[in-house]
Amino acid sequence: GGAVVAAPVVLGAVGFTSAGIAAGSYAAGMMSTAAVANGGGVAAGSAVAVLQSAGMAGLSGAATAAVGSLGGAAAGLLAVIF
Repeated sequence: GGAVVAAPVVLGAVGFTSAGIAAGSYAAGMMSTAAVANGGGVAAGSAVAVLQSAGMAGLSGAATAAVGSLGGAAAGLLAVIF
C-alpha cells in the first residue's frame, strides 16, 4: 500500500511533474540520455515516456496494481533479508 501512495511523490521528487519534466532534475537527465540514444527524440512507450505520463496524469489502474505488487514484493524481500 505504501508503494502506491509513495509513487506520485517519488515521481515528482525526481522531476516527473504534472507540468512536465523539471529542468535540471534526474528526469531531465533521463530524458536527455533517451533523446541522444534515439537520435533526438524520446520514443513512445519508453521508460521516460511512461514515467512522464504517470507524472502528468497520475497512475492508471493497471499501473497502480503493478506498483502495489512491486512494493509488496520489495517489502517481502526486505523482511526476509532483515
